[in-house]
Amino acid sequence: MITLYSPEQIDAIREGGAILSRILEELVDMVKPGVNTADLEAHSTRRMHEAGGEPSFKGYRSDPSQTPYNSSVCTSINDEVVHAPAIPGRVVKEGDILKLDIGLRYKTFCTDMAVTVPVGKADKELLNLIAVTKDSMLIGISKIRAGGWISDIGKAVDKRARRAGYATVKDLTGHGVGNKVHEEPCIPNYFDDGMEPVRMKEGMVLAVEPMLNIGEEDVVGHRDGWTISTEDKTYSAHFEVTVAITDKGMEIMTPVPKNV
Repeated sequence: MITLYSPEQIDAIREGGAILSRILEELVDMVKPGVNTADLEAHSTRRMHEAGGEPSFKGYRSDPSQTPYNSSVCTSINDEVVHAPAIPGRVVKEGDILKLDIGLRYKTFCTDMAVTVPVGKADKELLNLIAVTKDSMLIGISKIRAGGWISDIGKAVDKRARRAGYATVKDLTGHGVGNKVHEEPCIPNYFDDGMEPVRMKEGMVLAVEPMLNIGEEDVVGHRDGWTISTEDKTYSAHFEVTVAITDKGMEIMTPVPKNV
C-alpha cells in the first residue's frame, strides 16, 4: 500500500531532509585520497545524533534472516554499485569514485539520498559517468507531478543514460520512503510496458535513485549479503534524492549538496 503524507508530516520530512543534506555535504568535503570509510561512518553517525536523529540504515534488514546492516552510510567504491558498508573501514585512493548513500530517521520519518564523487583527480570518462548519472536523476524528478505516472520517471532516466552510452541497472530501483526506509511504490529506472501502472498523487514521498554503469547492466551480490557490484567489473555511479508531491508540485526534500 502506498502511504500519502499530510502537509504536517511533509514538514517534518523536509526538516530531516535538510539535516541529511548538510551532513552529506560534510562527508563530501572529507573525501580525498587516503580517507578511511570508517572516519566517514563515525562523522555521519555523530552528526545525526547531534541533530536529534538517528541513522535509518544502521540495523536495517529487509527480512528477519538477513544480517542487520552495520553502518550509517554506504560507501561503494568503483565497480560497487550500492550498499557497501563503511565498516570494516577501507581507504580510498586517487582516481577512485566513491558512492555515498545515507539515510536519516528524524521525528520518526526517514529520508534518503546519495551522491557519487571522485577521489582526487579521476579519469575524464568517470567524471562524465558521474555527471550523466546526476543529470538523469534531475531529468527523472522533473517528471514528478500529481496525475503523472511513476513510469514517466524511469523512461526519462533510461533515455538520458542510453543517449550517453551507459547502461541503467534494472535489478535495483527507487522506492517510496517516509515511515520506513523502503516503502511502495517501486520506482524503476527504465520502462517496461508489462509493469503495473501507478499514478502519482499529492502526498507521495519518493526516493529516486538512478544507477548507471559504463558496461553492462547486470549486477552481482557479495558474500557480505549487502554489497552489490557490476558483474563485468566496470565502474558504476549512483545519485538519489527524496522528493515529495505537495499542493505546490514536486519539492526536493534532500537537496543535492553544493559541493557535488
